[in-house]
Amino acid sequence: MSYKSFQNFLSEDSGAVTVDWVVLTAALVGLGLAVMSVVSTGLEDLSGDIQTQLETDQISASFGTTTTTTTTP
Repeated sequence: MSYKSFQNFLSEDSGAVTVDWVVLTAALVGLGLAVMSVVSTGLEDLSGDIQTQLETDQISASFGTTTTTTTTP
């Protein structure tokens, strides 16, 4: 490899944009996974609270009396 071809190799930047996009895309995918991890834990807790509330509520068929059982987590 001659000195001139080595200089041409060092000055070539045609693949730099591709590398930038790959790094940017990988960062966005990582950020998406991190957000999903944080949000999924909260959703599981919230869905469990909703399930518990729906299981403990009693529905009254008459309009005269109202029966509601509330629980505190």
